[in-house]
Amino acid sequence: RTIDGFTCRPQQQEMAQSVARILEFGGVLICEAGTGIGKTFAYLVPALISGQKIIISTGTKNLQDQLFHRDLPLIRDALSVPTNVALLKGRANYLCLHRLETTQSAGRLSSREMVDQLLRIQRWAGKTRTGDIAELSELPEDAGIWPLVTSTTDNCLGQECPSYGDCHLLEARRRAQEADLVVINHHLLCADFLLKEEGFGDLLPEADCFIIDEAHQLPDVASNFFGTSVSGHQLLELARDTETEYLKEAGDLKELPEQSARLGKAVRDLRLTLGMDIRRGAWSELEGDQRILSALGAVRDALQELGRLLRLMQGRGTGLESCLTRCQQLELDLVTLCKPESDEEIRWFETQRQSFRLNLTPMEISGLFRERMARYRGSWVFTSATLAVGESFRHFQQQLGLDKAQSALWGSPFDYPNQALWYVPRGLPEPSSPDFTAAVVDEAVPLLESSRGRAFMLFTSHRALREAADLLQGRVGFPLLVQGSAPKGELLNRFREHGNAVLLGTASFWEGVDVRGEALSCVIIDKLPFASPGDPVLQARINALKKRGGNPFMEFQVPQAAIALKQGAGRLIRDVNDRGVLVVCDQRLLRRGYGRIFLDSMPPMSRTRDQADVRRFFAQPPQ
Repeated sequence: RTIDGFTCRPQQQEMAQSVARILEFGGVLICEAGTGIGKTFAYLVPALISGQKIIISTGTKNLQDQLFHRDLPLIRDALSVPTNVALLKGRANYLCLHRLETTQSAGRLSSREMVDQLLRIQRWAGKTRTGDIAELSELPEDAGIWPLVTSTTDNCLGQECPSYGDCHLLEARRRAQEADLVVINHHLLCADFLLKEEGFGDLLPEADCFIIDEAHQLPDVASNFFGTSVSGHQLLELARDTETEYLKEAGDLKELPEQSARLGKAVRDLRLTLGMDIRRGAWSELEGDQRILSALGAVRDALQELGRLLRLMQGRGTGLESCLTRCQQLELDLVTLCKPESDEEIRWFETQRQSFRLNLTPMEISGLFRERMARYRGSWVFTSATLAVGESFRHFQQQLGLDKAQSALWGSPFDYPNQALWYVPRGLPEPSSPDFTAAVVDEAVPLLESSRGRAFMLFTSHRALREAADLLQGRVGFPLLVQGSAPKGELLNRFREHGNAVLLGTASFWEGVDVRGEALSCVIIDKLPFASPGDPVLQARINALKKRGGNPFMEFQVPQAAIALKQGAGRLIRDVNDRGVLVVCDQRLLRRGYGRIFLDSMPPMSRTRDQADVRRFFAQPPQ
């Protein structure tokens, strides 16, 4: 009665009953719910009528907002239950009134654009009740002004903050403690794990049940949290904040701002020394390059000297005290990162356009995750549209140490044999061939004519994406939208508005993208999405599995790629009336023994190797 177009789906009903049993009797449930089942409603209904304290964790902030602002109100109204719900994000998502004031008074913004952005934030600051920066949608998420007006764990002054009584983050946490149901994300869940371990209390309230949506993303998030990392952004922010707080609270030790400037220069020099490419590399690459080691040593020396000068300033003010604490922690983290590597750890680095990050990641997190889960009294539900490989959850269970969990799998209610056609072209070269991307584009051009645009072309590398974008110019008469030319959200909006566009994307468009209707009628995937063999974390895990006598390709790489392919293919059919063609251009799918694992993991689409069948499919009117 409440939701237009709602239809009863047996799979959704069964999932809701399974979640209700876990809520009533406890335990751990892992469940895959295929596209179209409506898994969000299937766990929200039993959660809301249970009367229990529930925490729901999603993969991204966008999904958090969708769940809290759209799905939850709908279900709450349909059930007529007066559940008190709250949304809680990480601290960087809330306006920090103290840092806003500090940035205003410092008056040292680097461009007119940032001055304009600051004025918009000032106007909004006087009206917002939550301080959630997502409210100010006119500013992009990655705008340079946000780090200057939000806080991090490093630079938050806590109870010493002059704006402590009006803190938006504290108010959000208070609402979460009082709520019956709280919507968080995986980063916040893992942050709470760490706080519990370090004895600093809780970010999250005690809960009777944790429901983890988009659970396939959790192993990667947890791996990052259980390690150590230092970024160029952290170091530059420390240098900038030290100078700002010195001007406010001291002013009589000119060596301090001079040393802040020296640290900033050393950090920028290290970024230049790491090379201009955006990449991830093993720590051994750093150790083999004396220039990089020298630049890293200069950063450590500059940080150490800054710490010495900050200790001379102790007692001058809370801002400088906070800078000293951050400086000491960064020193400790750099010492940890520069120690010889153990068999239980992976040390690696990554470069971004203007920054870098030095990382130490645990080789295995299953034991760590299981221990931390045990510290919570509640039951657990892990769900996603892509958790199983074939019909087995073994890969996911091994990653998080969930050996004793119950499991269930419900396939999609969509009529895949009639709604979707899966096409694997003949005659394409091996994916390793230098001519492969050109051959994919040659194959795609007539397919795009048949589909009248309305397509995603998904690539496993940025290099292939750029090459394909160049080769397609002038060859198709449809709008071309290329990842990186505009923010992701803007590209998707344009894609929907055009109705006949071709969007070229990489990893970020493989999942979490929902385009219903005819605007997306064809998904072309260049290769089976195996993680890059040059990725240092993957390589270390492969080597560790080999040492234990395992088969890393079949035990780790193939299951990961099968789940990723399911995610990419899942963009195609999003609704009961959608129709479309999935094109996978990788011959290994049919020529290699492991191809069967991919085939068994996919929905039961009709299959062909003949392009004429694709033309006929698009020529047929919808049934």
